Amino acid sequence: MAEMTYRGALRATLREALQQDERVFLMGEDIGAYGGAYGVTQGLMAEFGEKRVKDSPIAESVLVGCGVGAAMAGLRPVVEIMSINFSLLAFDQIVNVAAKLQYMSAGQINVPLVIRTVTGGGNMLAATHSQSLEGWFAHVPGLKVAAPATPADARGMLAAAIRDPNPVIIVEHSLLYPIKGEVPDGPHVTPLGKAKVVRAGKDVTIVSYLRMTLTALAAAEELAKEGIDAEVVDLRTLRPLDRETFVASARKTHRAVVVEEGWGTYGIGAEVASSIASAAFDELDAPVARVSGEDVPMPYNKELERAAIPDAARIVAAVKSLL
Repeated sequence: MAEMTYRGALRATLREALQQDERVFLMGEDIGAYGGAYGVTQGLMAEFGEKRVKDSPIAESVLVGCGVGAAMAGLRPVVEIMSINFSLLAFDQIVNVAAKLQYMSAGQINVPLVIRTVTGGGNMLAATHSQSLEGWFAHVPGLKVAAPATPADARGMLAAAIRDPNPVIIVEHSLLYPIKGEVPDGPHVTPLGKAKVVRAGKDVTIVSYLRMTLTALAAAEELAKEGIDAEVVDLRTLRPLDRETFVASARKTHRAVVVEEGWGTYGIGAEVASSIASAAFDELDAPVARVSGEDVPMPYNKELERAAIPDAARIVAAVKSLL
């Protein structure tokens, strides 16, 4: 096991894919000479050349459209959209084309396209650059949506996405890029569609994903000081959703709190809470609680932004309300 940053784990997987499969190429805004807005692709253009690492115009619809066409033609493009907020400009290409081609062609056409993008707030980038829109894509049949919370999962899930014959969106969080963690040596693939119990417990289940998984783990440590043993489940993949794992955990602990950074209304947490309530109703000792971002456009002001995003204290309070 080697220790890597989240950013380094993604870069290692991209380098490995470029080395092993000549069909793989990268495309995105500022990913080449600049090395990517978050430094993930640093050095890859110098190593593999402009044919394999392509700087694109500032035109997301063109960027994704070219990726779809290249994938249909047999290549394995990995497209970087600098921010999930900018994906709105390519919504037609993602939702109406990439997600539906296999179905509408009766399986004759596959689109092995990977889209990497960054979600969430915490950087004081204001309302139009700090949204958590991954739930919009998780709503769409034909797409897979992965949200790795650790360097090991970032490496393994990106590797799985590049191998997948159909479109996969990898959702990353900018505040995770510098975190470090152990990553298995050599090629490492994490199957998509599998949640993971990242902390065992017996009193309450906390279900989350991406950066909020780390916040949930911090909350669990605070709860442990008061004798409350929380189990934490990391969804890891938002579509397909591994209901079996988090429902089994809720059945064991008899209580559940669902946490997400994005807006609660019509959110991912609503789907998770509904799944638990439907499948484990008779085994719950309290209603499923939800903790989410405030239903407001993300403020620019640092303190207001902090207030809009769930923290460990809010999770602790939600857990205590169930006990």
